[in-house]
Amino acid sequence: MSGIRMDSDTYTYNLLKKGLDVSSFRGKVIANNMANINTKGYKRFTVSFEDTLKDKTDEVSKTGSVGFNGNDLGQVKVDKDTSNSMRADGNNVDLDVEKSNQAANTLMYNALITQANSKMSMTRYIINGGR
Repeated sequence: MSGIRMDSDTYTYNLLKKGLDVSSFRGKVIANNMANINTKGYKRFTVSFEDTLKDKTDEVSKTGSVGFNGNDLGQVKVDKDTSNSMRADGNNVDLDVEKSNQAANTLMYNALITQANSKMSMTRYIINGGR
């Protein structure tokens, strides 16, 4: 792995930041899908990140090395779902699916915020000498 080396705390911070960015972006994509539920011929979009992140973390686990060159935290991909729809107008947005995705994304975002807050609290505790 080439690029700048970083410690595991910095890697964790960057990973949390990237996760929050992706979750925020995914929420916007889901909202856009829901807003277009009545748009004739509209095809829904999905955001994928976790698969490329898993590949990178597996690589870090195997090598034991944490590097950073801007791409080491996985790539965010936006895919258009071109599957057919049961609807006559060609739109493939299912409101129930989008609401379910939105709820799961909100839970993920909240979990990441909790982790980030915990990390900052621990850092603050250490900086203040355990007080």
